[in-house]
Amino acid sequence: MQFADNVDYPPLLTRPIVFVPALLGILVVLQYWHVGASQVGQEVLGSLGLATLSPALGNFVVAAAITMIIGFNVGVVLRLPLRWQVYVVWLELAALILLFFYSFDLSFDFIRRKIWFLLRQGLLMTLYISAVSIVIASVLALMGAIAKLSSNGIALGIANFYTSLFRGLPLLMQIYMIYLGLPQLGYVIDAVPAGIAALSLCYGAYMTEIFRAGIESISKGQWEASRALGLQPASTMTRIILPQAMRVIIPPTGNQFIAMLKDSSLVSVVGVWELMYLARTQGQTEFRHIEMMITASMIYWILSIVLELVQARIERHYNRASAR
Repeated sequence: MQFADNVDYPPLLTRPIVFVPALLGILVVLQYWHVGASQVGQEVLGSLGLATLSPALGNFVVAAAITMIIGFNVGVVLRLPLRWQVYVVWLELAALILLFFYSFDLSFDFIRRKIWFLLRQGLLMTLYISAVSIVIASVLALMGAIAKLSSNGIALGIANFYTSLFRGLPLLMQIYMIYLGLPQLGYVIDAVPAGIAALSLCYGAYMTEIFRAGIESISKGQWEASRALGLQPASTMTRIILPQAMRVIIPPTGNQFIAMLKDSSLVSVVGVWELMYLARTQGQTEFRHIEMMITASMIYWILSIVLELVQARIERHYNRASAR
């Protein structure tokens, strides 16, 4: 996780002119949602001994009680050190999400019986597709970025056409075109290679602009100094430019990898046994769709958290040279 820097930003949440209207807004929203009529609202009224109140008054009492709890919680959290504020808020929101899922009356025995199959078969296939795709996409992005920065009109035209085409078409359509279209030309391709090809080409097009921006962030003086030292263009790129450009490239590339991890679920439309495909098919066996969808969602979320931590570590590594 990243925390605030050494700049003193205005503490807006601690000011009554912001804090009080925000609480009033929460109160209005809760009343509009009629939280008093919900199961949680009825339990709150019952615990307060106010179950006999009229629906309108009961709705207001529940909304006001929840608003007061939120206000008190914010006041307590803001008195903690910054790092602990982040941890507490994160855990509280995660608990609310889990409580929301728990309210669905899930069959935990069904989840227990199916989760290891999802992890063993679906998760491994998802990680394999995503890892191979991000490597190929990075190579395509680097080639596309170099082509866009070159003075060769042919390379520039190909790179511009590539990024325009694959950023302009939906990823699902690209999967279908590769898997169903190539056999029309006599090239039969399996579902997994088709999914990897579609993900690589699509995300390579997006990452081309990321790599181009990172390379352009390095001043021309670096190129000129390298030429003055007699370095070849390839050595200049790999030993001078890219190591410095990684500070700009890593954050958006990490976001793209997390997005690719989730978009890999689209390859299930061509029958790949990845995480989403297995969650959908396993849920159909006993009509437990919501259990499998929630389980798959939690697995994707945990993977995203792990990738965020890895990304933060890589960012710190490349930021060490610029740390003051």
